[in-house]
Amino acid sequence: MKDFNQNLKSKIDMSLITIIIVDDHSLFRNGMKLLLTNAGNFSVIAEASNGVEFLELLDKLLPDIVLMDIDMPEMDGIQATTKALEKFPGLKVICLSMYGEEEYYYKMIEAGVSGFMLKNSDISEVKTAITSVHGGGKYFSQELLYNVVKNIRTTQINQELVENLSDRELEVLKEICIGYSNQEIAEMLHISKRTVDKHRANLLDKTNSKNTAHLVMYAIRNKLIDI
Repeated sequence: MKDFNQNLKSKIDMSLITIIIVDDHSLFRNGMKLLLTNAGNFSVIAEASNGVEFLELLDKLLPDIVLMDIDMPEMDGIQATTKALEKFPGLKVICLSMYGEEEYYYKMIEAGVSGFMLKNSDISEVKTAITSVHGGGKYFSQELLYNVVKNIRTTQINQELVENLSDRELEVLKEICIGYSNQEIAEMLHISKRTVDKHRANLLDKTNSKNTAHLVMYAIRNKLIDI
């Protein structure tokens, strides 16, 4: 596969971010491909209409980014993402969502996605999401987060745990929720990336979060960020 991908890359501008679009609606795939192609810096190298087709594609080529629909026939986005990341842990998947699918967000987080984005997002937001995730960050659509907040049942805030976070950790947490990478946070707060790495690790430990997505949801539940 490595040789295949190297040959593929040799035919594509090395500066382009390679993408696979997974969605069961051909009209959506075609529209997204056209928008990304015209936006520059991106190359849609393959498409799949369901999870089964997507997994078969991964045996031939590995993209920089996967845009993954949730609800698809044969194999949905949750199963496809889980299986793909088991085989390729470094794969970066952005979930494509529609209104009303909030019930699936936590399952996609468990599967290991790097971000969420509404299907009707403006192309500028799509570019931001892809660029952020490709650079090692996370991207969570603020509109989607707002919908999650509205549907979260009222829970008692663990005040003791909240108070256990330092002011600097709260600063870092806010930037993480926005989607900035550790390097970007370090530059904004004028501290070293190594220090940000440590703060992120402490936040995950103190909040018992498995990953960044869990951490973001924790912040939302406990009203630690404004969205």
